[in-house]
Amino acid sequence: MAMLKIAISLVLISAISCLAVIVERVRDLPGLEYDFVIIGGGTAGNVIANRLTENAKHTVLVLEAGVSNADVLNSMVPFFCPRLTPNTAFDWNYTTTPQDNLNGRVLAYPRGHILGGSSSINFMAYTRGSSDDYDRYARLTRDAGWSWDRLQPYFRKNERFTPPADDHNTTGQFNPAFHSFRGINSVSLAGFPQPIDGRVIQTTTELPGEFPFNMDTNSGNQLGIGWTQSTIGGGVRSSSATSYLGPQFVKRRNLHVLLHAQVARLIHTGSSRGNPAFREVEFTDGVGGPRRRARARKEVILSAGSIGTPHILLNSGIGDATDLTRVGIRPLVHLPSVGRNLSDHPFVVNQWLVNSVDTFETINRNATVAAADLQLWTQEKMGPLVDGAFNHNGWIRVPRNTTIFNKFPDPSAGPHTAHFEFVISNGLSHVPLPTNIGNNSFFVVSTAVLTPVSRGSITINSSDPFAPPLINPNFLSSEPDISIMREAIRSARHEELNEFIRENASSFFHPVGTAGMSPRGARYGVVDPDLRVKGVDGLRIVDASVLPIVPAGHTQAATYVFAERAADLIKKSW
Repeated sequence: MAMLKIAISLVLISAISCLAVIVERVRDLPGLEYDFVIIGGGTAGNVIANRLTENAKHTVLVLEAGVSNADVLNSMVPFFCPRLTPNTAFDWNYTTTPQDNLNGRVLAYPRGHILGGSSSINFMAYTRGSSDDYDRYARLTRDAGWSWDRLQPYFRKNERFTPPADDHNTTGQFNPAFHSFRGINSVSLAGFPQPIDGRVIQTTTELPGEFPFNMDTNSGNQLGIGWTQSTIGGGVRSSSATSYLGPQFVKRRNLHVLLHAQVARLIHTGSSRGNPAFREVEFTDGVGGPRRRARARKEVILSAGSIGTPHILLNSGIGDATDLTRVGIRPLVHLPSVGRNLSDHPFVVNQWLVNSVDTFETINRNATVAAADLQLWTQEKMGPLVDGAFNHNGWIRVPRNTTIFNKFPDPSAGPHTAHFEFVISNGLSHVPLPTNIGNNSFFVVSTAVLTPVSRGSITINSSDPFAPPLINPNFLSSEPDISIMREAIRSARHEELNEFIRENASSFFHPVGTAGMSPRGARYGVVDPDLRVKGVDGLRIVDASVLPIVPAGHTQAATYVFAERAADLIKKSW
């Protein structure tokens, strides 16, 4: 009998060790109790999953609501990034509430519904922001660990700088001293030259006062025009799914990822250390499947993003008690800051007609050209499809003598921080192309306000955990924001320009702040500087929602580095 039990045990162990790490149904998991349960296999969640399972004694389950990223061509091919949203299976397909200051328009608000989260659907820009941004985080949280200098080791743990797809000489296009070549997530410069590249750089020599050249805008001093760095390796998108859940990591027996597992709520599991504990998670087993529960012996890590994280907290009874009661949810933890303080970059696409035919429109209009380009990418990972939508971006401050700052304080984090960004593109890359452009070709300089004063919110109006949240970025509700956007565009008279902005502004899709950090003991904010939810045991938040203010840059780099440090904070606790 003893030998039989041993034999059965060996068979079970063997079966568990052979299970695929990434599965689609609960029946394919060895169980539903783990040391750590991570909600969201996105930009931050996969970092945490990777780093925690470096210790073979830690078991980790990742619950991802979306689909697999495997073999999704539009996610793999960098140039196809605009095809992933909106209205696809890879997007949550959220929309905003009508925006009062954008003439009542409702905006699409893409978020990744795919393993890798938004890192699998974004435009791949790797921009850290300024050193001032992170030093401000350190001041706001009273934790020096979030400062620029203290985070440098984590930038290097994340980044693996790789040669561009065409292997051209990159001397003068970036500064190797500020980068790592041994991290996990691939970052590279553009691998296919665009006709406008030389003209953009020429502008920095002709107008150096207004548009100075900056060899590396990720150095901490971001100001100027420089070459775009993107999360691309070998001509293919590098997401948190392809990097942190890469082949060398998914072999780990202590890591499991469950797809199609949409979380309904966190379950109150009693009290611990004088606070309510939340160590169970209720989720769906497959699309439309029954609800199951997973339990964390140590911690639940909420990494559902700046929309999903506050949505789950509110549906779990964690938020403003009055608001929760109003929609029929029993309040368990009164945290009024949940879902508040939404900070995002308003964004306007500015187009100019050009007489060139060598623009992105050619690829999207000509089926023969498109097929040849795809074949070249498929066979050699070369050609125009190896890059995203822009080879250059610029980071500009509003001049000191501008009247804006006679009326309002400077909203930037410091003197090395831009007020607005230029995203410079060789045409329109988003398909389908607008029907009213005929056979015209375009040069595009999109502008984004990097230092928004406006704040929005994520709220709910139903006790149904699967009803979409109410997303209100509240764009341009503060006068400094539209003033800075006006300075960024500077192409028409004041009154006309304001109306143009209100009719055309949308989101850059960089939401943060909805579960913001604040000092330990502060009565505002959602998490302490160690990212533990205030007044709660067993629950931590690791994603862009914890950033108190949006950085002056695309947010994926900041999200990666916050997750890297968070992983060390969690390890230190256990």
